[in-house]
Amino acid sequence: MIRHYEGIDLIPPASRTFAGYRLYTDADVHRLRFIRRARNLGFSIKQIQALLGLWSDDRRTSAQVKTLAQGHIDDLQLKITEMQAMQRTLRDLASRCHGDNRPDCPILDDLASPMSGR
Repeated sequence: MIRHYEGIDLIPPASRTFAGYRLYTDADVHRLRFIRRARNLGFSIKQIQALLGLWSDDRRTSAQVKTLAQGHIDDLQLKITEMQAMQRTLRDLASRCHGDNRPDCPILDDLASPMSGR
């Protein structure tokens, strides 16, 4: 991932030893921890780029950071709502499936239905 982060300019390219090994400064490690924490919170690469820009901008306002975080919270809530709807649908379909040796299955019938995904 570190090479990927270098390739997309999330972190500056590391200096190298004569043998070609990467050397990271304390600042690089701190930046990588920031990125990992942001990824663990589900921020996208684009959002992390924006957060890094805000982090390094002494003239930023906390309102800018909060706006970005609130947008992410809203996105997460939408995903949670969508996943809960999927879970309810699957739970309902699974409860109607006998799970026995017969070939008929409401789960497959629903997936094959032209009205699936309503």
